[in-house]
Amino acid sequence: MSQLTFEHRSSTRRRGILKTSLAALAAVAIGIPAAAATPAAAADDPAAEPLTSFVNPFIGTQDDGNTYPGASVPFGMVQFSPDNGHNVGYDYGNTRIRGFSLVHLSGVGCGLGGLLPVLPTTGIPTSTRYEDYGLEYSHDDEEAAPGYYRVGLQAPGGTIEAELTATEHTAIQRYTFPETAEATVIINAGQALNSVTASSVNIIDARTVETTITSRGFCQDTQPFTVHTRTTFDRDIVSAGVWSGDTLSADTASEGERTGAYVTFDATADRDVEAVTALSYVDAAGARANHGAEATSFDQARSAADAQWEQRLESVRIPTSDVESARVFYSALYRSFLAPNTGTDVDGRYRGWDRAVHTADGFTYYQNLSLWDTYRTQQQLLYLLAPGESRDMAISVITAGEQLGWLPRWGYGPVETNIMTGDPGTAFLVSAWNQGLLDGYEERAYAVLAHNADNTPDASSPANGRAGNPVYLEDGFVPHEPGENGRPGDYDLHHGGSATLEYALSDALLSTMAAGLGHDDDAARYAVRGENYRAVFDETTGSFRARDRSGFFVGDPDPAHTTGFHEGTAVQYQWLVPQDVPGLIELLGGTDAVEQRLDDFFAYDALQDDPEGTARDVWVNGTYSYYGQHTYNPNNEPDLHAPYLYQWTGQPWKTTDVVRAALTLFTDGPTGVTGNDDLGTMSAWYVLSSIGAYPIVPGTDIWGLSTPAFESVDIALDPEWFGTDALAIRAPGLTDENRYTRSVTASSDLGAVTASHLAGAELTGAGTLTFEVGSAPSDWATAPGSAPGALVMAGAVEDRLFARLSPAHAAVEAGGATTISVDVLAQAAGSSSGSIRIGGTGEISASVEDVEWTVESNGLPVGKQVPVTLAVRPGVIAGTYPITVQATDAAGNEIDIDTTVTVGETSWLSGQFDNVGIGDARADNADFDGLGYYFLRDALADLGFEQGAAGVVPGTEATFVVPAVDAGEPDNLLAAGQQLEIPGAFRRATSLHLVGATNNGSPHAGGSLQLHFTDGTEAGAQVELSDWCTGEPADGNIVVAKAGQRGDNANDPQNIDCGIYATAAVAVPDGKTLQSITLPQAPNMHVFAVAFDVPNPVTPVLTADVSEAEPAIGDTVTVTVTSDPASAAGEIVLSPVADDAAARPSAAAADGVRRVPLVDGVAELPVVATADAASYRIEFVPTDATLFSPTQLADDIVIQGAPDPDGSDGDGSGGDGSGDGSDDSDAGGSGGEGSDAGGAGDGLATTGGAVSSALIALALAALAAGALLRTRSRAARTR
Repeated sequence: MSQLTFEHRSSTRRRGILKTSLAALAAVAIGIPAAAATPAAAADDPAAEPLTSFVNPFIGTQDDGNTYPGASVPFGMVQFSPDNGHNVGYDYGNTRIRGFSLVHLSGVGCGLGGLLPVLPTTGIPTSTRYEDYGLEYSHDDEEAAPGYYRVGLQAPGGTIEAELTATEHTAIQRYTFPETAEATVIINAGQALNSVTASSVNIIDARTVETTITSRGFCQDTQPFTVHTRTTFDRDIVSAGVWSGDTLSADTASEGERTGAYVTFDATADRDVEAVTALSYVDAAGARANHGAEATSFDQARSAADAQWEQRLESVRIPTSDVESARVFYSALYRSFLAPNTGTDVDGRYRGWDRAVHTADGFTYYQNLSLWDTYRTQQQLLYLLAPGESRDMAISVITAGEQLGWLPRWGYGPVETNIMTGDPGTAFLVSAWNQGLLDGYEERAYAVLAHNADNTPDASSPANGRAGNPVYLEDGFVPHEPGENGRPGDYDLHHGGSATLEYALSDALLSTMAAGLGHDDDAARYAVRGENYRAVFDETTGSFRARDRSGFFVGDPDPAHTTGFHEGTAVQYQWLVPQDVPGLIELLGGTDAVEQRLDDFFAYDALQDDPEGTARDVWVNGTYSYYGQHTYNPNNEPDLHAPYLYQWTGQPWKTTDVVRAALTLFTDGPTGVTGNDDLGTMSAWYVLSSIGAYPIVPGTDIWGLSTPAFESVDIALDPEWFGTDALAIRAPGLTDENRYTRSVTASSDLGAVTASHLAGAELTGAGTLTFEVGSAPSDWATAPGSAPGALVMAGAVEDRLFARLSPAHAAVEAGGATTISVDVLAQAAGSSSGSIRIGGTGEISASVEDVEWTVESNGLPVGKQVPVTLAVRPGVIAGTYPITVQATDAAGNEIDIDTTVTVGETSWLSGQFDNVGIGDARADNADFDGLGYYFLRDALADLGFEQGAAGVVPGTEATFVVPAVDAGEPDNLLAAGQQLEIPGAFRRATSLHLVGATNNGSPHAGGSLQLHFTDGTEAGAQVELSDWCTGEPADGNIVVAKAGQRGDNANDPQNIDCGIYATAAVAVPDGKTLQSITLPQAPNMHVFAVAFDVPNPVTPVLTADVSEAEPAIGDTVTVTVTSDPASAAGEIVLSPVADDAAARPSAAAADGVRRVPLVDGVAELPVVATADAASYRIEFVPTDATLFSPTQLADDIVIQGAPDPDGSDGDGSGGDGSGDGSDDSDAGGSGGEGSDAGGAGDGLATTGGAVSSALIALALAALAAGALLRTRSRAARTR
């Protein structure tokens, strides 16, 4: 395996602040660009049309591309665009415009921005909501170009032509009204595309309106922030008004949650009204300064915006003879320059991530950072085409990280939204460092990155950060725990599988920066963590798979359907190991196996015959079709780089085939982008793949080569950064057939390029890079050593051990048994071995006490299951009993798991159960509703609804029993008209409740419950149970237990509140005694229990004492049995244990059974001691089973008479009495000489008289019954 190496690039750019002429500053103030580096000449026609004419801003405005068609300048603060009812602003299919607002982000997946929608209309508005006063429009009367948008609006008084343009900080509008005296502009400060929480509007004078707007939210809630605007008109306002909420008034100011204003002009003569709106994220003074610096006429601003866009587009020249291809390419290039956006006002001030106002010193501060997306493509494209701005963007990320205390993930304005997962900021900044963009900021950047990589934000921070770090840093993976939550937004623990892969990639990248800066120890440990992708590889499925906190794999074994991967499947994420592709190839079975996986992933055989059809119909083809498919998803980021994996397998021509198929998905129409454009990420992918150079390992300066999509590409480079002003790429003779690279040659000293990749300096210094193409694959870049290598490689593997019980809590009835699984999962360099020990109480025995285990790990987490049967002795009192499982390995790792076994109450309903409604997370062992959803056992138990335990209907005295059942066994019945006999214990009830829930009850279901009485009469009552996942219970229903999650087949639990309820009380008429009940005919009504308002019978606790510790043979001893409570009424029954002949004649009754009534909680039973040990069972039989439950002593008693002192009753041999007696003078020594002790057989006869023979016999009996379980109280995990 080769090590991927590259040189850290130092910029050739001059240090310090670049000086700009006053003339240039003046030009910028009105939006006219200063002179730029001369671009390369047009490749086909020097007199070609302006490149802005090849841009279609409507591409991506339909089918959730979520782009916007409005006006902006490159990286401008303002994006002035129409909103027509779509959640992100504009959808090509909608026909009613609500307003033109100031802020839009291209291609985002959730609503944000849309601040200050303004709309021209005619007449005085009667509604304050833009969904009411919006105006119709037609695409036939709509146009857009870079920096310009125009539409005809159908107002009540006629058509209004609305035109929009922009400068960096201002939105400039021109409205041409029909002839009217009431030409009105509505200024809505209280509505936006996200939540407005406060706003104000103030009509300052006859031409000026100022607003403040506080908004929050992006996909979920965020911290709020406030923007300020200043709008001026080119003529005096004739009349005006404001509103607050739905109330309009003639005032000039308003403040509240939802405010706005309208201003009216006389357009009977002059029908044009122009306005300039300036925006500031700092304060009102900032908005005024921005307005003062950039306010100009509409035509001047439009011309300046067009010039700025032409300059940007000229950075890449392709042939434009194929107009459609040129429009697709330049529209993608255009979208790549829309964000990030400047956050600084013209005076250099900006609102920081610490909410304070700062002044940018020597750089422009940028905001709106979709880092999870842009670190893969757009960052690298901007480095090539706009290195100065790219440097400032990187410095802005560093600055934001210092202010927030944590590296940004997805920043909107001055706040962290916590959208997306992983650690994208590291890849973004390490890319910039490798590109030489961070000169002078290296250590500041490293400090932010290292802090972020090694820590987790506390609860006071608005950032979720690397929330998985506490487990990841110790165990190498991010746990997948969808039931846990952080701050609003996305949370790494909800996507543990993909977050682990993202963390590992970022750590590997950070190791290169640490090494380059001389932080050698850090570099070593980050490099080790860069291999943590192995910690989520499940060799049983051959794919990556998420693990929970206990360390075990979770989710469907099918990688297309498994859980824990953010916006993608494990099939798509299997390629997200660019830091160690050689190691990944080895993990997946070698080069041949990976080639086949890639071919299957891309449907390569079908693609060769029909590239476009395969891309559209076989690959994933929906913007939000994230899950359930096994093929390439070109609509989202996780596998964007996957076509370039063929460069590691020695088949670079397949990269060409796959890339060219993917390029067909970009078209010159509203649906012409793949997925959300994500602030230029998808567009940048298109541009880079089209020019034939792609960043195959984000976070590095390594570029993969593939056949370009055009015969000629000319890239204008900034000589201050690159030392040269151009890179030319040529592919003479390129056609659809002649598409395969045969050789690559640079005109620079580099010469022939035999590998499939170049370092950044090699690429930008190549001069002219010529691709020789042909009609068939060649051996170019297929020789050994020509493939890219790895940043990190597998090293020492830390021994790790994990253990769990399944199910985590067992429930079983007295005298019964249940089987649990002790699961171990180990990770070691080779094989791993260890043992499992089980400890507990004498009431419960285990089928195995100690067991050894071994797994072949070979650096991967590998598991083993050990089944254990737990048996409960008959007569054990209902309750919970502790057991401890200890797992250890040869490396010294130890895991102790403390849990309980519930010895359950019995239920008279158990025999009627026919549905399994309670199961375990991800176990797929229940199905409450017929769709695979079910209650979670542990969640209900935490709320007091515990199997094997009694419960109380809240707010009543009615009690019920939840019976103990094995996992997967029925635990409720479906109401189908069954007649159920009421046990005698509950016939005295005066009311009852059904306890359960309905599935698909909409929102409840029920019917008539018939009560049958002992006198032969009956009565009916209507009962209803709520739907288990309803928001509000049915009238009269009582919530018994409502958990925040429910089981979902073998998948992660769903975060849905689902509960168990009790019906309203059903009264038993006075003087009536229940005999039975008949349930309703309600097939989706589940009954878990019936609660009665008589207490459950009390189960007494029995203890026994023997009057003589060492009786002689023939002596009568008294067994005294005591009951707690003493009020228990009934009798004590002493009976010989089955097959114990010695006990039968010794209990003063012919059958050996003796019955004695309890008097004040005490009963005395005489027993004659015999030479042979006799075992007796002691039971309580209640007089009234409605008050007390029958029970028995947990352990049998054993009585044995001792021989006479002269030893005549002993056999003299003493067995092998060498045992445990420590003092021969009292214990009888070995007994081998017929001593006074008479021999103990196994040496345990007595211990100096301190312990009775009966108790010793009891211990022996317990040992014979099964392994005594050791009790542990420690719940600890040691490494």
